[in-house]
Amino acid sequence: MRKKLLTSLFVFGILCFSTFIIAAQTATASQIVKVQLSQPEIDRIIKTFTAKEAEFRQALNNYSFRRNAKLQAFGGGGQVTGEYLRESLFAFDDKSNRYEKVLFAPVPTFSGVTAEDLNDLGGINPFALEPSKISQYNFLFVGKEKVDALDLYVFDVEPKIAPNAKKTKERFFSGRVWVDVDDLLIVKTKGKGLPETKDNKFPVVETWRENIEGKYWFPTYSYANEELQFDNGTSYRIKMLVRYTDFKEAKGILRILDDEEIVDETTQPQPEVKLDATVKKP
Repeated sequence: MRKKLLTSLFVFGILCFSTFIIAAQTATASQIVKVQLSQPEIDRIIKTFTAKEAEFRQALNNYSFRRNAKLQAFGGGGQVTGEYLRESLFAFDDKSNRYEKVLFAPVPTFSGVTAEDLNDLGGINPFALEPSKISQYNFLFVGKEKVDALDLYVFDVEPKIAPNAKKTKERFFSGRVWVDVDDLLIVKTKGKGLPETKDNKFPVVETWRENIEGKYWFPTYSYANEELQFDNGTSYRIKMLVRYTDFKEAKGILRILDDEEIVDETTQPQPEVKLDATVKKP
């Protein structure tokens, strides 16, 4: 999020998002319990869930889904001072390149959304760890936590080398992941995208995944509620709710013809699906 040049200070505000899922999750009290695991066992857990994360991302290439994003900024009296809405349809090619078709995007009244924010909405926020970058992260075992009916391992995750915005446009995750004890799959993440700059800050985003079709745990919502602090002392509060829905398995192999077209290559004639490639994954 980029600070607004015409506004010196935004402070705490209140907004109620109507989502029963978030209410149910936040109402659940839980506590991390310290447990003793050998380093070989910790290494085995990390190796397993990161490998499964790669499998999950590969499986996602065969699905399309909708994303409905709402970001809002608040003034001192709790009133909404700006809003950004974007509803999109996403699909992937067989190389994990992401393509977006914007379905609904009214003129935003919140000018603080940056290109990095849009990239994070489709990458760091819902998925956290890019499989190709796993070797560039450090994992620290924190303990175990029971959330609802799930027994979870908890790991803190940080890039081994802090990314420099002047040297790279790649995005990295910094935060925490929760891994199901039995299946060794990530079911929850909480963190932010890096790198930040003095004028571009990002909220800590909590994302939950749900089991889709009894096969994979795909992200279904991301939520943030934070006051962003800038280096010059100014701040403003933002809230964000992003839902990921309508996961549908692709029928056939998607072949990218150019930057705007995706064609379903099956034995039966299929209509073309026009997608905007403006948020193509780097």
